[in-house]
Amino acid sequence: MRRPAFYSSSRPGQAAAGSPEPEASASAAAAQAPPDSPAPRRRGRRPSQTELLWVVILVMAALLAYSFAVQPTQRRLTQKDIDAAVLKTLETQNIPSEYARAYENIRPSVVRVVSYIRKDRLSADQLAKLNKRTDKPKPLGPAPANPQVEDNDNEIESGVGTGVVIVDKGVILTNLHVVSGADRIKVIFHDGLEASASLTNVQPENDLAVLQAQKIPDDMIAATMRSTGDLAPGDKVVAVGFPFGIGPSGSAGVVSGLGRVFRSPDSGAEMRNLIQFDAAANPGNSGGPLVTMDGQLVGIVTAILNPTSARTFLGIGFAVPIENAANAAGLPPF
Repeated sequence: MRRPAFYSSSRPGQAAAGSPEPEASASAAAAQAPPDSPAPRRRGRRPSQTELLWVVILVMAALLAYSFAVQPTQRRLTQKDIDAAVLKTLETQNIPSEYARAYENIRPSVVRVVSYIRKDRLSADQLAKLNKRTDKPKPLGPAPANPQVEDNDNEIESGVGTGVVIVDKGVILTNLHVVSGADRIKVIFHDGLEASASLTNVQPENDLAVLQAQKIPDDMIAATMRSTGDLAPGDKVVAVGFPFGIGPSGSAGVVSGLGRVFRSPDSGAEMRNLIQFDAAANPGNSGGPLVTMDGQLVGIVTAILNPTSARTFLGIGFAVPIENAANAAGLPPF
């Protein structure tokens, strides 16, 4: 079968002649272009400060998440762990008893009270009796620091007892029978400081005396007084004083009763509304503090009951409630 012929509108001569023109144009452009000329580069966009800040935040967040992921999980404490830690502490550390804490709390407020009388005022029998009473062991405790009072050869010690500071300006409570009839009174503080004291008030019905020290330590601490309204038989107490001039000594016991009545074998005077206790007390404890387990003052040790002439402790002591004692010093009641 004979195919139809395809015809072109271009002339054969023109097509043949026009074919080398593109090559000539390319050669001319190549000749005009400078040799080894680098191709033009596209200029890049610089990141903004906001974008950089976000990148830093993302990196830090990733690091933080990684640190939490690799950190071991802490185990929660159980009651068993806490009990074991407490037992370990008790095994390795000495914890003072409640009696020891009570003693330490009241100790800075306790003073030794010594009264003196001139020998020329005494008969031979009275002088012999006092000489016999003062023939006792030397008191233990801190040595006197800067004594303010010189002992006089014409004086004799007529009474030794205890006192307790109730106002930090040097107001001291003690028993009246410790300082009664004295020509001179001396007090010795917890740091060994000695000072003269004057008698400022008395309450004979409760055997109480109020003293004012002429000099006091710089770190004077007054006792904290506590109402006896909630005191009950069986409550633990500590008596602190200078029994037979030795001390300060502490003895522990309990409240045996309240509202007791006691008649002095020496004067026959009757005292009422007393606190009965069984903490050891002896001559020299008179005027000393009776404190609770927190070291707070609830009474002033006044007397012991002993039907014999030995005047030693048999388990029954009496203290004046601090409400009465504070009233003697002119302090308001609780």
